[in-house]
Amino acid sequence: MAQFTKFTSRIVPLPVNDIDTDQIIPARFLKAIDKKGMGDNLFADWRYNADGSPKAEFVLNNPAYSGAQILLAGDNFGCGSSREHAPWALTGFGFRAVISTSFADIFRNNALKNGLLPIIVDEKTHQMLFDLADEAPRAELTIDLATQRLSFMGGSTTFPIDPFNKACLLNGVDELGYILGFEKEIAAFEAGR
Repeated sequence: MAQFTKFTSRIVPLPVNDIDTDQIIPARFLKAIDKKGMGDNLFADWRYNADGSPKAEFVLNNPAYSGAQILLAGDNFGCGSSREHAPWALTGFGFRAVISTSFADIFRNNALKNGLLPIIVDEKTHQMLFDLADEAPRAELTIDLATQRLSFMGGSTTFPIDPFNKACLLNGVDELGYILGFEKEIAAFEAGR
C-alpha cells in the first residue's frame, strides 16, 4: 500500500444517501480476487446501460470530473454487505478519499486497510461542500492526513481518525506491515525467552 500523502483534488458530488456496497460494486464482479480492473466496474449499474454504453447523466461519466480523487457522498456510505471489493473499486477508479457524514463500520475498516481515507464531516460542512461543488464545480479541496485537516475555498475543518489507522496510512502499511516494523524487537523478545 502506498503512503498516504497530502493532496489537492476536485470533488465528485454524489448526493445519494445509503449507498450500499452492492451499488458500489455489484455482486457479479465479486468473483475477482485481484484488484486489477475493479475500478472499471465501480457503480456499474449506475454508470452503464444494459448494452455496456456509458450513461451520460451519471456523474462519473462526466468528463469535467475526470481525474478527481475525492468522492463527496451522501449519508451512511458503504452500508450493506461486507465486501473488500468496494474500496478496491473506489481506489481502482482513482479515489483516495470519500467524504460523508457517516460510514458503515465494515466499509470504513475495509477502506482504511486498502488506502482509502473515509472522512466524516458534520452535516453543516457536508451541505456546504455539496453547495460548493454545485456553485464552483472546478473547486478543489486539500486533504492533509498528518494534521487531519480538510481545506476548502474559504476555510477548513478537521476530521477524526484513530491513531493506529492514521499511522498505517501515513506509513503505507497494513496491520501486518505495522507488526513487521517491530521485527527486531520481536526477534529480541523471542531470543530472550
